[in-house]
Amino acid sequence: MNKYIIGLTAMFGTVIFAQNKELTMNEAVLGIRAEGKYYQWLPESDQFYEKVKTGYGNALVAYDASNLKVDTLLTSKSFKETNNVPNLSWFNKNEAYYNDANSYKWFKFSDKKSTNWFECPENFETIEIDGKSKQAAYVVDNNLFLVDANGKTSQITKDGKYGIVNGKTVHREEFGIHKGIFFSPNGNFLAFYRMDETMVEDYPILDWSAVPAVNKNIKYPFAGRTIHQVKIGVYNPKTKQTIFLQTGEPKDQYLTCVTWSPDEKSIYVAVLNRDQNHMKLNQYDANSGKLIQTLFEEKDAKYVEPQNELHFLPNGKEFVWWSQRDGFMHLYRYDLNGKLINPITKGNWLVNEIVGQNEKKKELLITSTKDGAMEKHLYTVNWETGKMERVDTTPGYHFFTANDAGTYVIDNWSNETTPRKIDLLSTDKKINKNLFTAENPLADYQMPKVENVTLKADDGTDLYGKLIYPTNFNSAKKYPVIVYLYNGPHAQLNLNRFPASGNLWYDYMAQNGYVVWVMDGRGSSNRGLKFEQAIHRNLGEIEMSDQMKGVNYLKSLPFVDGDRMGIHGWSYGGFMTTSFMLRKPDVFKVGVAGGPVLDWSMYEAMYGERYMGTPENNANGYATNLLMDKTKNLKGELLIIHGTQDPVVVWQHSIDFLRNAVSNGVQVDYFVYPGYEHNVRGIDRVHLMQKISDYFDLYLKK
Repeated sequence: MNKYIIGLTAMFGTVIFAQNKELTMNEAVLGIRAEGKYYQWLPESDQFYEKVKTGYGNALVAYDASNLKVDTLLTSKSFKETNNVPNLSWFNKNEAYYNDANSYKWFKFSDKKSTNWFECPENFETIEIDGKSKQAAYVVDNNLFLVDANGKTSQITKDGKYGIVNGKTVHREEFGIHKGIFFSPNGNFLAFYRMDETMVEDYPILDWSAVPAVNKNIKYPFAGRTIHQVKIGVYNPKTKQTIFLQTGEPKDQYLTCVTWSPDEKSIYVAVLNRDQNHMKLNQYDANSGKLIQTLFEEKDAKYVEPQNELHFLPNGKEFVWWSQRDGFMHLYRYDLNGKLINPITKGNWLVNEIVGQNEKKKELLITSTKDGAMEKHLYTVNWETGKMERVDTTPGYHFFTANDAGTYVIDNWSNETTPRKIDLLSTDKKINKNLFTAENPLADYQMPKVENVTLKADDGTDLYGKLIYPTNFNSAKKYPVIVYLYNGPHAQLNLNRFPASGNLWYDYMAQNGYVVWVMDGRGSSNRGLKFEQAIHRNLGEIEMSDQMKGVNYLKSLPFVDGDRMGIHGWSYGGFMTTSFMLRKPDVFKVGVAGGPVLDWSMYEAMYGERYMGTPENNANGYATNLLMDKTKNLKGELLIIHGTQDPVVVWQHSIDFLRNAVSNGVQVDYFVYPGYEHNVRGIDRVHLMQKISDYFDLYLKK
């Protein structure tokens, strides 16, 4: 009896002690992540596999989706040079490839042996590998090279240089552009972007690691100024000839959504005018480059933003087009002449991605926000009838990978109370098996209470926020507050995933005596076009109005000290932070702005002109949101942080801001990160977040 009590006391004493553990800055920044596993589908199969450790090395273990029967697929004995199974990418169910640094190897299951395929030069910049034709294309010094199935390399372009770019992403990766090389479905042709930047202004980026410092110019297309000109080339490996699509005038237009037709005879391109309010979906002949037809056009008084390639349906005679024409990103089914057959999805929610398809059932597998903007779930939708059914059953934020037939998915998900689960689901909803459940990596830590809060914007729109309470909360005390924000397009901070706060740095600050508040105002993503476009041509106004709803809510709480409020954000969030400190200087006592846009006329044309127009046609908007000339308004403490080699928000933003502060006799704190671009990554991020935390402690804990 006494032994039992002693043991129980010891056990509970350990738990109580463990739950008092606090996050260190290293843990908060570098992350305490839930353990995970990586499962991958075998092509043309209902089997998936994982890499496991064994007594003789590692192995790939495959599972049958119908019954989870286990089979050893490969062992490290097949890779004698490393005695380790590498990460494989699949050509087909019998062949795969992998790389060891720059060396690419071909693996055949028939003899379980690897052969050398090709080797990239050490200075290659990007690579695209086509599984069907077993070809690869890569870029060196802005020129494009092609490797055939036998490992023979051919140079496709020879005009690449500074200012002429072949085979890489263009338009500064706006409009959903994520690559610059496009193999045709059977690999008989290769399309690629060619970007001429010679007419774009040079901008100096200094490397301070050498003595003397070294200047490296980049081409920076400022809003309202001359931008680059892009073409799409089509290379025929048999003839070794390249033709260019005749995309017409004016040349300062945007080309995106590049998609090959299934028969390889034509290429579809979304051609967007520079004003970004008129898009044409054009079809071009792949052999001559001539325009075949304009399938349809989309216009919007504010902007059109094509972001996705065409998705061809199995019959090859119909395709799926993504559009926000009805206010939310939805899917539409078209024939090859551009005739709308039917909307596939509709409603006041949006489609996130197409995960796969089930040809037999005529179903697409999609993820969407149908059951809440803070969640992501999987649905099957019939592309003819629009009938839609949810596949997963658990609240949270889900990531899915599907087998080729679209009959099974692996669901990797979390929510505020579930660190990670990986489930196997059949899309007919008959199978739901847990493959892996992670332990809570924060179980030993004293984590703060997180509360979801919904507020109303001026127009009645719901605004979703998270309130993070200080640990050891005492309702009789008054606490300082940190508001973290971004509030710009293409970003959403509040999601139903682990950890509940969304960022362990918030929890760290809560453990150090702060209330932390995070809210997504109008302008941010996943809420539809009206929500995003509310900020058009006057960035900062609506966003501040919405964030003030949060501020007023915080001030209504009896435990919040409204005189000790701080604000922090990076990039667009840095712009918002500085806007508050200068345009509403009585709200926050302290601000920390990282990589802030301080003059929208010094930002890139693609993004800037979409949301602001040009300095010429929106002079008032640019003047209102210019922060360089408002330093005299500063009342609180402001720390600006910038990377010295930032190619996105160039260093001149904060340098010019400091110049104005000096002219006005205004004291501003400033810190730079030598050698860093638009953000600070890796171990040095600990230094960054410690700098920010110390600044708030210095001025908010007085």
